[in-house]
Amino acid sequence: MYQIKELANGIRIVHQEVTHTRLVHCGFVLNIGSRDETKEQEGLAHFWEHMAFKGTKKRKTFHIINRLESLGGELNAYTTKEKICFYASVLKEHYSKAADLLFDITFNSTFPTKEIEKERQVILEEMSMYRDSPDDSIQDELDALVFENHSLGRNILGTEETVSKFSQQDFFDFISTRLDTSQVVFSIVGNISFSKALKAIEGPLSEIQPKRTLYARSAFHTYVPQVKTINRDITQSLCALGRPAYSQHDPNRYKLFLLNNILGGPSMNSRLNLALREKYGYVYSIESSYQPFSDTGFFGIFFGTEEKTLKKSTQIVHRELHKLRTKKLGTMQLHMAKEQAIGQMAMAEENYAALMLVFGKSLIDHGKIDPLERIFEQIRSTTAEEVLAIAEEIFNPEQLSYLTYLPN
Repeated sequence: MYQIKELANGIRIVHQEVTHTRLVHCGFVLNIGSRDETKEQEGLAHFWEHMAFKGTKKRKTFHIINRLESLGGELNAYTTKEKICFYASVLKEHYSKAADLLFDITFNSTFPTKEIEKERQVILEEMSMYRDSPDDSIQDELDALVFENHSLGRNILGTEETVSKFSQQDFFDFISTRLDTSQVVFSIVGNISFSKALKAIEGPLSEIQPKRTLYARSAFHTYVPQVKTINRDITQSLCALGRPAYSQHDPNRYKLFLLNNILGGPSMNSRLNLALREKYGYVYSIESSYQPFSDTGFFGIFFGTEEKTLKKSTQIVHRELHKLRTKKLGTMQLHMAKEQAIGQMAMAEENYAALMLVFGKSLIDHGKIDPLERIFEQIRSTTAEEVLAIAEEIFNPEQLSYLTYLPN
């Protein structure tokens, strides 16, 4: 259902045509993220994402922002621990303009000094906003606890100290040492043929000189469970618990995805939601999450509650974890859990903008794109015994780290 072309410089183009839409979604996925920074560079990848919109060799900020927005399109970007993505959604007749603009901001950014100073203040304000949102900051602080003394534990935004020091040369140096053309994918999903998609982007991409980097990510393997309590100016107690989990190359990753969905996934019938919200009304929301990385992964649970119900809520969380560690799922329970997870994946595939980014990341991470049906097969073949064994390992309370925010 998709086509891939690899250029001589290693850059890959992946495409899927969808005829029942008027839109085309396209974007660059770079295998560079915040974990690839040194301590002194903390926040530089995210700053680069911002600066990509602030000037290129042929465009100023206004022309970048206005190029697609004036056509009803959208231009955006984001940074994660392992990826930077620049992407756009436009009417199919404006695809070539989107491709040209994305190429320009990805490879021709000039990082004007005046714009660096202005954007520095924007990012510092972003940090202040983040600190004022304990629901967001507790997740990042749990990362720091779980991945202590490792780049995976650092905040994607960086620190005030590092962000305040970045210069134009820092961006050029970072790109020079981290950008590998074999780790760049341009992904297209929408109402356009492969030949037309290539026509707009293949020429410019082919002119980029091949580049291989000697840089290699530092693997994480020093986890020590920790417990930490912080007093903050909040009215509700917040609790987070988590640990390292399976990497994106581990054969158990889809089984853990299934297990996490049962425990605290997005549906209202997750065990944690039923136990804490529906039965007792102790929380407004509670969720668990599983995020695989290239060499490790992260599993976490997050919830907020009144201080007087914190202890009881925590006990209920542990009770649900204990059930999954000690009691095998029944045949009907497992079947329903599989159908729910498969249904959620199928609905997610209808989001073509997200699918475009999934294609790019999958090609970088695995060198291929697994058909959704193959993923469904892995979920359907999961046994109750396998789910129990994974729960015994991942939900072991002695291997969990705990972070609590208490009201002052």
